Amino acid sequence: MKLVVFGATGKVGQQVVKQALEQGHEVTAFARNPLNLHIKHPKLTLFQGDVMDSTRVEQALQGQEIVICTLGSGKQLTGTVRSQGTENIIEAMKRGGMKRLICQTTLGIGESWSSLNFYWKYIMFGLILRNVFADHQRQEKMVHNSGLDWTIIRPGAFIDGERTGIYRHGFPGTDKTSKLKITPADVADFILKQLVDDIYLHQAPSLSY
Repeated sequence: MKLVVFGATGKVGQQVVKQALEQGHEVTAFARNPLNLHIKHPKLTLFQGDVMDSTRVEQALQGQEIVICTLGSGKQLTGTVRSQGTENIIEAMKRGGMKRLICQTTLGIGESWSSLNFYWKYIMFGLILRNVFADHQRQEKMVHNSGLDWTIIRPGAFIDGERTGIYRHGFPGTDKTSKLKITPADVADFILKQLVDDIYLHQAPSLSY
């Protein structure tokens, strides 16, 4: 398949690119500084651009089949790059007649809020990451209302580690047994499984160990 990955140099984005290439996909890596990806492969195209630039986003979508959005803001705890960037992606997809969008947000949005513990509810998302959380909420609303064939992935907090392929997904907010953490490699593994399985089409599964 021909994939374009937005946020390709982030923790999850890098893993998506790496694993997608290993699976034989053709990958376009969209990022402000795509050389930071440090990957060379005959099926990899590096595309320099800012997701806030709708023209560059539309150019990157040409000839693609699947859009994967793993946008982040690095260490910046403010801003609207996730929501505004996703809005640009959605509008460009509509103009180009594309349908399939896989978008990574965070565990805690919507009904998955109940899965969080006190620390994540009131310290991290309530105080430290409240702006990041609010931007993810806006991002999800745009995806929900897009009219596209979307899947939203809601992973727990990122931890270091390799891909295991062993994790829990799609558990309800009433489930209190989640460890609320997962490696970016396993998030990428789950994202790429959505390419060949539509069980979570128009759904937002939680993802964690």
